Amino acid sequence: MARPAAGPLHGVRVVEAASFVAVPSAGMTLQQLGAEVIRVDPPGGGSDAGRWPLASTGASLFWANLNKGKRSVTIDHRRPEGRELLIALATAPGDDTGVFLDNMVGGRRLTHAELADRRPDVIHVHVEGRRGGRPAVDYTVNAEVGVPLMTGSGEGLVPVNHVLPAWDLVTGMLAATCVSAALLGRRRTGQGAKVDVALADVALAGVAEMGWLAEADEAGVARAALGNHMYGCFGVDFATADRRRVMVVALTQGQWSALRDVTGTQRVFSALEEALQADLDDEGDRFRLRETIASILRPWFAARDLATLRGLLDGAKVLWAPYRDMAEVVAQARADPGSVVAEVEQPGIGRMLGASQPWRWDDARQRPQPAPLLSADTEAVLADTLGLDGREIGRLRAAGVVG
Repeated sequence: MARPAAGPLHGVRVVEAASFVAVPSAGMTLQQLGAEVIRVDPPGGGSDAGRWPLASTGASLFWANLNKGKRSVTIDHRRPEGRELLIALATAPGDDTGVFLDNMVGGRRLTHAELADRRPDVIHVHVEGRRGGRPAVDYTVNAEVGVPLMTGSGEGLVPVNHVLPAWDLVTGMLAATCVSAALLGRRRTGQGAKVDVALADVALAGVAEMGWLAEADEAGVARAALGNHMYGCFGVDFATADRRRVMVVALTQGQWSALRDVTGTQRVFSALEEALQADLDDEGDRFRLRETIASILRPWFAARDLATLRGLLDGAKVLWAPYRDMAEVVAQARADPGSVVAEVEQPGIGRMLGASQPWRWDDARQRPQPAPLLSADTEAVLADTLGLDGREIGRLRAAGVVG
């Protein structure tokens, strides 16, 4: 397994003990920034080792993509000897080591007190479902912060879930930020950090920061679902002549002017403004009259196919995008020479599409690295980091403590 290429976190070592999305995405981000990230799983893999989607080989495409560039160690930390090994890895000496990132639950999780007893300046970022350790996942948290009842048509008040684990991904980025901030703080003060991040708190803070809680509190009622309309301005989907759909947004006055100009509806909307005493240069009025605006524009879109609309809308600098299914997204990503997506030769799978870091540092972006095979780095990490010899590692493997 190749070591991470140099980056701003080069030399930092992070030990990750986690599964699913939030913490693995945090660890992957830290690795993409140059850190050495050692993922620790129980022998046979964690609860996400075989999570869908799967490759034709049966290997998890989910696991392979969220663990790109990491090193894989298997330790049965449910056993006392394995627990001791995990603590030793997490608290190993060094200026840029002693960083532990986890979402372990229950009585078997490593506590900050245990880690700090070995290394007082340890950095421990722990992600949990709810404060206190009760379980929660993105789908349950998203439901309870009101988002599914703001999504969809609103007819019959049927909630509409979405498949993107947005709060998991936000939590992962927050956890990675906390690790980076704690490293900087330790270099300045010599002190470690105990950071606990609850998925439920991240979600509640997220909807509060959008002003949605303040809105409902002031109004005394919940906002109704609006279908595909964008709240607070004009934005909605339109059908095309070739049975495709496009999303069009007029967030700014310039975007509204561009949309009117390309559709040739300036006079119609001027008359509408006069008749209704409205100012459609104001985004609030565009939102208030969204259904009327959409009904005026709908025939123009319905009379043109997607290829024609692409030329017209791009030429007029309208803010828009076509709706694509995932197969179309693949084709578009492959056709884009600057895409973050590239093929990776993934052990256990073969050629796999994966993503590199979604930023360009000094105008450069590295190709995505493959994920390790489970247990691929156990012997090397235990030897290099803890100084165990081959005989001792063999004994631990024979006893089922490591894989």
